[in-house]
Amino acid sequence: MKRLIHIFILVAFSLSAFADDVSLRVSAPSTVEVGGKFRVQFTVNTQNVSHFSAPDFKGFEVIYGPATSSQSSFQMINGRTSQSSSIIYTYVLMAESVGNFTIGSASVQVDGKTVKSSPTRIRVLSGGAGSNSGTAGGGSNNTAGGGRSSAAPDASSSSQNISAKDLFMTATASRTSVHEQEAILVTYKIYTLVDLRELDGKLPTLDGFQIQEIPLPRTKEFSIEQYNGRNYRSVIWSQYLLFPQKSGKLTIPAITYEGVVITRNRNLDPIEAFFNGQSGYTEVKRKIATPTLTINVSPLPTKPAGFSGAVGKFSVSSSISTKEVDANEAVTLKISVQGSGNMKLISTPEVQFPKDFETYDAKVNDNFQLTRSGLSGTKDFEYLFVPRHAGTYEIPAAEFIYFDTESRSYKTLKTEAYTLKVNKGKGGAGQNVSNYSGQQQDVQQLNQDIRFIKKGDVDLHQPGDTFFGTWKCWVAYLLPLLLFIIVMVLGRKQMKAHANVALSRGRKANKVALRRMKTAKKLLDSHDTGKFYDEVLRALWGYVGDKFNMSQESLNKENIEQSLTSRNVPAEQIQQFMKVLNDCEFARYAPGDVNENMENVYNSAISAISKMEDNL
Repeated sequence: MKRLIHIFILVAFSLSAFADDVSLRVSAPSTVEVGGKFRVQFTVNTQNVSHFSAPDFKGFEVIYGPATSSQSSFQMINGRTSQSSSIIYTYVLMAESVGNFTIGSASVQVDGKTVKSSPTRIRVLSGGAGSNSGTAGGGSNNTAGGGRSSAAPDASSSSQNISAKDLFMTATASRTSVHEQEAILVTYKIYTLVDLRELDGKLPTLDGFQIQEIPLPRTKEFSIEQYNGRNYRSVIWSQYLLFPQKSGKLTIPAITYEGVVITRNRNLDPIEAFFNGQSGYTEVKRKIATPTLTINVSPLPTKPAGFSGAVGKFSVSSSISTKEVDANEAVTLKISVQGSGNMKLISTPEVQFPKDFETYDAKVNDNFQLTRSGLSGTKDFEYLFVPRHAGTYEIPAAEFIYFDTESRSYKTLKTEAYTLKVNKGKGGAGQNVSNYSGQQQDVQQLNQDIRFIKKGDVDLHQPGDTFFGTWKCWVAYLLPLLLFIIVMVLGRKQMKAHANVALSRGRKANKVALRRMKTAKKLLDSHDTGKFYDEVLRALWGYVGDKFNMSQESLNKENIEQSLTSRNVPAEQIQQFMKVLNDCEFARYAPGDVNENMENVYNSAISAISKMEDNL
């Protein structure tokens, strides 16, 4: 009975936990037109639904719905299986009047628990002249850099005479009056009444600016927006973060984008086009120029000494790896700069280490991201230093001076000051300096003038004792002569070996054959059948001819078999070698799986040559 109760509790707990993970999401366009049809979808991430309650669509006419669809997925990755399922409730609505409307929460019943969606707001615009009203969210999807949308061409773009009011781009800057190094967000947005399928263009390198492009989705989601009394499909196409490097009036020039628009060809009879296999639509290329922008850049006020070059909003923290260490052991001091601004251009803070410390260049670690307000994150500076003498040392606070873009003034931040106790290390560390501030000059002169006493045995010499005439001197004379004689003897033997052509051919036979098999491997990979078999045969015949110094006229299978038998080569290896020759000649003209035959012939030839070389 207790076990049954425990099982019931576990099942109930798992079901309640499952119900807590269930969610009901709503998908709808944020802007539509009066009279325009659009879809609203409610998605619940389970199929164990007992009841669905739709919200009140006040201000909209329900054209169709609810249409219910379900989907399931199952996947196995590295032996782990996972599955998911969902139900989608779809409505098609039509906006009845201009204004801002709210679609309330829908609800579903899952295992006796009610799950609700969040309310969603929809703005309804008046139908402007030349506007397009479409279904499914009020816009098509285009892809940057030569991508195409899957939407059908728009009937309103029936003429190839596309005016500047039908298709244009805007350029806006987050601010037009800034200081040097202050971030500016430049946004390029496209407005269209036609069926734009492709758009390509990019901001060039600008004199006086450091440019960072903000990554945007390649698939562009268009939405309806009212501009100068007309409803357009619009989307932000690209955004750049600019950091001005000099003062004055700086100009961001116009960018010319290359676009492709799909238009209907009214000069073509649709019936004739159908039977002739022609399309009723035409691609029209358009150049779209963005407006120029002028940025007024003010110089930074008189820079104080120690200015880090940072412009933005920052904070500073620091830490030290230890506050007590033995002499000659390394210590790490870390300074972290957090905030948002031109973090790439921040210089390394200067730390006044005691002069008796051995210091190294700071290691810089960047951990920031590109945002619309600048580079945000942290920049860490790690200082490695080694104290050489025992004592108590003070590491003063480091200053970080930056220009605050909010207060338009310089601000100074200081890190924490640290007291480091250095104990006498092993192996005779330097003298104990109890008060470093009072002994600073003495320690500095110690490093310059006094050298450490050398320990160990001392080798003394009599006055006038010279190297000439000693046994070491004679060895220095005779050793080069002996090496010269050895080189001459070995060189003569090498010359005699090269003079013997037959012996030289025999020694190089394996290398030459393997070089030819490498060439055959390349031909195998490129599936060049004829040249592959020719190269393998050349390697086999050439190996035997070079190894036994046989002429080209005497190279045949009978002579090869006799030569191998006379040199006591095992019979099974002779048969293998002769079989490879026969298979290779046969495979040149044999039908069937060419790739498999070539691979088998190649492997057999390599094995036969290798075994033959081991025996000979």
